[in-house]
Amino acid sequence: MAEELISMEDMETIFEVTDSLGIHRESVRVELTKEDPGSIQKVADGMVEITLPVNESAEVFCRKLRIDLEAMGYEPADSVLSYDDDDEDDEDTRPASGPKPRLS
Repeated sequence: MAEELISMEDMETIFEVTDSLGIHRESVRVELTKEDPGSIQKVADGMVEITLPVNESAEVFCRKLRIDLEAMGYEPADSVLSYDDDDEDDEDTRPASGPKPRLS
């Protein structure tokens, strides 16, 4: 039996949960292959290690992921992103540059 790999959609589903709990994405390790029954653990270096199960959808598993992470002490974050996502607005307040000098 060939190993089943996780998809980008699986990763997005995992990150929806971990982002909402304020867990930095660089603190999350996800096994690239699925393995039953799946697992969630916090290891000594503070990383959260996740293995998705083969016989359960990522959406169903991530309901358990949220419950287990909250049981580990993670709480919903005030801000999902650790950076200011209003950076685009800053561009609107920049002064317009003057005419470019002509090169002869």
